[in-house]
Amino acid sequence: MAGRHRLLLENAQQLVLVCGRGEEYLRRDGAASLALLPGASLVVGLDGCIKAVGQADVIRNQFSGATFERIIDCSGKCVLPGLVDAHTHPVWAGDRVHEFAMKLAGASYMEIHQAGGGIHFTVEHTRKASEEELFNTFKHRLERMRGAGSTLVECKSGYGLNLETELKMLRVIERAKQSMDIGISSTYCGAHSVPKGKTATEATDDIINNHLPKLKELKLSGEIHVNNIDVFCEKGVFDLDSTRRILQAGKDIGLQINFHGDELHPMKSAELGAELGARAISHLEEVSDEGIKAMARAKCAAVLLPTTAYMLRLKQPPARKMLEEGVIVALGSDFNPNAYCFSMPMVMHLACVNMKMSMNEALAAATINAAYALGKSDTHGSIETGKQGDLVIINSSRWEHLIYQFGGHEALIDYVIVKGKVVYQNERCGTMSSY
Repeated sequence: MAGRHRLLLENAQQLVLVCGRGEEYLRRDGAASLALLPGASLVVGLDGCIKAVGQADVIRNQFSGATFERIIDCSGKCVLPGLVDAHTHPVWAGDRVHEFAMKLAGASYMEIHQAGGGIHFTVEHTRKASEEELFNTFKHRLERMRGAGSTLVECKSGYGLNLETELKMLRVIERAKQSMDIGISSTYCGAHSVPKGKTATEATDDIINNHLPKLKELKLSGEIHVNNIDVFCEKGVFDLDSTRRILQAGKDIGLQINFHGDELHPMKSAELGAELGARAISHLEEVSDEGIKAMARAKCAAVLLPTTAYMLRLKQPPARKMLEEGVIVALGSDFNPNAYCFSMPMVMHLACVNMKMSMNEALAAATINAAYALGKSDTHGSIETGKQGDLVIINSSRWEHLIYQFGGHEALIDYVIVKGKVVYQNERCGTMSSY
């Protein structure tokens, strides 16, 4: 196949396809046994999409007359799909390192929250920060996520709690979407907490009557494109009725429902999400057995966050029960001032050790299922012809090292590739090529 192409990856020891038959998601047996090709190569075209995947000699013959902008010899290395981080809060000012000491001394999440810390502390600093300041810190965080293998990241607002600051955060996310080589799914999370001086009902009315109409207007004008709507459905924050009203209003203007539920208290969030046709629900440490069954029936993804349960010393979400019941299980880092983790390889490791997932299940959860949770598994999450050329190359003969080496991704990852373009290159691999 003559012509010019963007990238050829040759002779990979293992090419981890994850999916081989165009699956939207993997659950049960599918997540336990991933598609994998030994001694394989792949080609990414100038449009950034994968053109061919197969045995190295077959690809060599098929593209014998072709030219490539970049060729990478992957002998002795593994190629995986770019990782997908299905839940992050990466736009904010002011860290909460002082609260980590409080948590270690025994203070609970809600105790810190009620004392004016937690979300309210971050809201205060984020409201004061300029758009430029927020963008620069956000850009740096995305670069660190990308260096750890994430090529598609869900990014939430939610540290404004008023229309002006929420829009400031969403503009920052939109700017990164347009200017950075990384996939972003943006989420409006104005119902992250009840603003000081308002009741939950007043906050709900403000979101439905003012925030969401403005988002619809900005979408129609092309200024801001939001993908998802999120609410923190929790005791003392937004109850089930307020959550239902906000999520339905968001769905009515074309947003995917993707919200926080059943984290600290059993709220029947999973049942509500299944009823409303939610694409995904996050946390679920306190999910009910009925909620698990409802999510499985509704094909509503469970975005599990091992860092949160670990850092807050919560009980782990029931990952094994969800997998056995046929729930689509995805993973996210929950990067935020409370859970400061950029690394999906570390998230997968924690999921395996603390939530008893297998390595195959964890990788499926951090690729195809996380992409499904964002409504993007038709283009992301696996290495298949026609999908976007988002890839990670690791310097190991077995892909499992990406999970096995806890905290070792910085030495292990050689290249991160988005749309066939190298966006991160380990220093030992030489200098970055420009395009």
